[in-house]
Amino acid sequence: MRIIAGNFAGRRLHPPRGSAIRPTADRVREAVFSIIGPAVAGAEVLDLFAGTGAMGLEALSRGASRATFVDQSRHAVQLIRLNLELCRVSDQARVIHGSVNQVIRRLAGQQETFDLIFIDPPYGRDFIQQSLALLGQVVRPGTLVVAEHGSRKPLPLQVEEWSQTVERHYGDTTVSFYMSARAR
Repeated sequence: MRIIAGNFAGRRLHPPRGSAIRPTADRVREAVFSIIGPAVAGAEVLDLFAGTGAMGLEALSRGASRATFVDQSRHAVQLIRLNLELCRVSDQARVIHGSVNQVIRRLAGQQETFDLIFIDPPYGRDFIQQSLALLGQVVRPGTLVVAEHGSRKPLPLQVEEWSQTVERHYGDTTVSFYMSARAR
């Protein structure tokens, strides 16, 4: 597991122990960042169900200004902090331990907003739809949501104010891109 491009290109990240954390494959990450391209530069990033932090770190490597990482696993939080130190970007990041839904509500209460949001929950559950329903509280005009999920369970084309704009399949993994209807 490594950073694909940007300032930290080629840097190997600390991998997770066991199978509780499923990192996004390098080839999927590379494809996602090829699709979103210039949306990363200067972006405020929110990485939900962050795991190793690879998606948010890839965004920081490619020019995002800040990243907030959220995971409810203590192991994941420790891993993200290790990887932030490895890339020497702890000053550009915040790691929050807690339930994604509770953290989104807290961030909304603090009137925080984001330009780019990654959602990569455990496959086979409805966490993405639940998260999308809450994300309207923490977005700016033009916010892009990138949701990674299992290919066996497709996501709806519309969730609350969010419309799916692109969907790509990579074996057992599918990545769906959403834009807010109010952002267009």
